[in-house]
Amino acid sequence: MNLKKLFSLFTILTVSVVLFGQLPKQEVNKGVLKAGFSMADITPSIPVKLYGYASRKTYSEGVHDPLTARAVVFESNGKKILFVSTDIGSYPRDVFPVFQRAIMDRYGLKESEIFLSTIHSHSSPVLSLNPQTGDPNNIQYTKSFQDKLLALVGGAIKNMKPVNIGAGKGSSPVGANRREMMPDGSITLGRNPNGITDKEVLVLKISDTDGKPVGALYDYATHSTSLGPSNMLISGDVLGLSAQFTEKILGKDVVTPVFAGASGNIDPWYRVLPSFNNEPGWVPEPVLLGTLLGEEVVHVFRKIKDIDNPGEIVSDFEVLECPAKITAENKALPDTPATVPVNITVARIGNDIAFVAFSVEMLTEIGMEIKAGSPFRNTFVITHCNGASGYLVPEELYKEGGYEVSTTRFQIGSADMVVKKTLRMLYDL
Repeated sequence: MNLKKLFSLFTILTVSVVLFGQLPKQEVNKGVLKAGFSMADITPSIPVKLYGYASRKTYSEGVHDPLTARAVVFESNGKKILFVSTDIGSYPRDVFPVFQRAIMDRYGLKESEIFLSTIHSHSSPVLSLNPQTGDPNNIQYTKSFQDKLLALVGGAIKNMKPVNIGAGKGSSPVGANRREMMPDGSITLGRNPNGITDKEVLVLKISDTDGKPVGALYDYATHSTSLGPSNMLISGDVLGLSAQFTEKILGKDVVTPVFAGASGNIDPWYRVLPSFNNEPGWVPEPVLLGTLLGEEVVHVFRKIKDIDNPGEIVSDFEVLECPAKITAENKALPDTPATVPVNITVARIGNDIAFVAFSVEMLTEIGMEIKAGSPFRNTFVITHCNGASGYLVPEELYKEGGYEVSTTRFQIGSADMVVKKTLRMLYDL
């Protein structure tokens, strides 16, 4: 090649770089997945009424382990999804809309981009913003909790950076079916070792682009009720203690949001104990079970090698109105609602990781059916999320009766409606 042709080629290449030099960079950044994490201590500083057992009438009497809120925000191409896990019992109907609207207004998020969930700990404060029905201490706590929640979300958004993710599955015996059949055929709350349970531990590993782990989002189906109504100490119980353990083992820079799977009829193997047993040599059951679950999370986390940056985020949110159960008590009341709403939130990251969340206490059979029918290889089923509508029971259990059936607000057949709607939403993703 002569000098003149070489100069012409150099000129063309130089002009191309000047005119189009930004294009390759834009293409590289397009679809890059980012994530940001944040944590906050949400332990009450004052005595509060505890959640979950109507027989408890007095205030909490101390703290066994701190309560934590954990948030992770994913972003790709301007599309975000926010996951918040809190060591709380439930977001009641007077609280969730206030929290949801505050997050949407401050950070510009849509309903479909918010997964605001609790781990359903029965040793955590009752949330309330209603001065007519709520305890003054709990209302004060709830208002301060809202401030911390907003700061938590802001911190996660501020900390976003490119990440790689991968999913893995394990199994844990911590949860047990609690629908125990008595000699007379009735169903009581106890332990049914042969009853159906979803033992899957589903873990999402998040690492920065240098391969350093920064987060482990995980999901397991169990109540956090190893402690019963006699316990007056604040605690995250099984799921909260498991997250504390995983963060201790994986390191201070790794945040591990934990979520309760479909566990309406699943309790911890040791359930509703009167207190933490501190006799010499004994491992308190909530700590034992939380550690056992946490160790499985760590095992799964460390085995996940196939991680990448999948890019695309898609989400959706719908409210499904299901028929309300008609009882002798509410049949004569003129203001009894005809339907009960179920908030359903779905999202996917890439092509094989999906999340589906519900504002109900879903029995485990329903969650397993959704997983089996999902088009995604990894489907995180999250309950106690974006509100609280009570127990959702599969049709075949209505004839058996039991606590979940007697207290559900839903008419028979509602579970099938939820499953069909959810699978349709997942396929539409």
